[in-house]
Amino acid sequence: MDFRFRRAIITGKAGARIISIIDKNRGTTWAGRTALGIDPDFFSGLSGIDPSRVLFVTGTNGKSTLTALISHILASKGFNVLTNSGGANMTSGVASALVKGADMSGRINADYCIFEVDERYLHEIRQYVSCDNLLVSNLEKDQAQRNGDPDFIYRKIAGVLDEFRMNVFLNGDEPRSCALADHSDHTVFYAAQRHNRAFRKDDTFVTLPCPHCRSRIRFAYHNNDGVGRFKCDKCGYTNNNGRDKADYLLKDADFDKKTFVINDLTFPMPYDEPYMLYNYAAAVAVCKEFAGITEEESAAAIATFTVPEGRIVNIEYKGLNMKYFMFKQENPETLQNFINAAAADPDEKVIILGFGVVDTFDPHYINSFYAFECDYSALAESNLRKILVVTDTSAYDAANCLIYGGIDPSVIEVIPTNDPEKILDAAMGLDCGNIYLTVNMTTFKQIRKFAEKNR
Repeated sequence: MDFRFRRAIITGKAGARIISIIDKNRGTTWAGRTALGIDPDFFSGLSGIDPSRVLFVTGTNGKSTLTALISHILASKGFNVLTNSGGANMTSGVASALVKGADMSGRINADYCIFEVDERYLHEIRQYVSCDNLLVSNLEKDQAQRNGDPDFIYRKIAGVLDEFRMNVFLNGDEPRSCALADHSDHTVFYAAQRHNRAFRKDDTFVTLPCPHCRSRIRFAYHNNDGVGRFKCDKCGYTNNNGRDKADYLLKDADFDKKTFVINDLTFPMPYDEPYMLYNYAAAVAVCKEFAGITEEESAAAIATFTVPEGRIVNIEYKGLNMKYFMFKQENPETLQNFINAAAADPDEKVIILGFGVVDTFDPHYINSFYAFECDYSALAESNLRKILVVTDTSAYDAANCLIYGGIDPSVIEVIPTNDPEKILDAAMGLDCGNIYLTVNMTTFKQIRKFAEKNR
């Protein structure tokens, strides 16, 4: 064995172990960065990886949840699953998972490898790790300072498929991702039937160009924002890349009973948000096609699944019950999902909404244009006590967006600060225990830390 490779494995494992003792939620990339720093050819020293049992999960939204859900179903059947957790989806994150999963000789003994992969890093990681299978959740606007537009990401993923000819699992209700079928010899489509939380947006809202002819795509309805029944005005391009129906169609979603149906089998719906329906359908499709797990077996595993912390978090503060929805800033779909979830709640509610500085990576900047793509009409008609619009950078811009979207100005209160105490004091003064919170991750962590310290 190459000395550098052995030193990379030993150092990476030792460091990862020490970090996990200190804080199990940290160090998700350290082992990989260290191993690659010691041996830039680290990936080539690994053995035991069967490409037919490796799945990459990519797309704009849902990667972490899908990776966790598929891994959970596989593990429930006794399979040894190697995966990257905590959203460590770039090269160093995948390398970290492989460091931890390898023995001292560099052999991977997992039955299946399920890796969340950042869209921009898909080609690089595929060059290093052989993989025959790719799941794409959706391709939406996101992180404009590095991704440009989603059609650019579409072209990058299409290039990977053209080069490596992978089997793909595609969202048949999302126009960009399902068009990737043109670049694969084996495609499995998953989709969802229209449900009672579906919505429509009129022609004043931004749509997207057809992936085939660049003409206008029109939606008959949206199950999630940008996901639903669609058709191109010019060439007729439609769901499932023109196929009659999806291979795995989720039907009869009942948000009251918390059930849905796939292939005539009733499944439990432990998390009853519309965005989860596509995660469920995708996971069932992958586990059946990829690992031979039956729908009955997937249903039993789904019943015990826990969504990774951070997607929906409950915070208690002096009698307030705050439901935090992870807000992937710059992404209209996640904001629309939050708006729809709050609007669907018939009880009186307070909303805390904030568009802060996008500080995930350089360059930091402020961006609120995506908010004008959302439909606020259902929220305007719901039982709103107040909307507190916060952050010191764009609170007034966000308030104007809400007014433009039809929200009564009298229910909007601008609090131009990131100070968690001032934000929570304002919420306390409204005497409403039902609060929906969506702000960027930095502000959320500050609010949660203050609430936990002062509850």
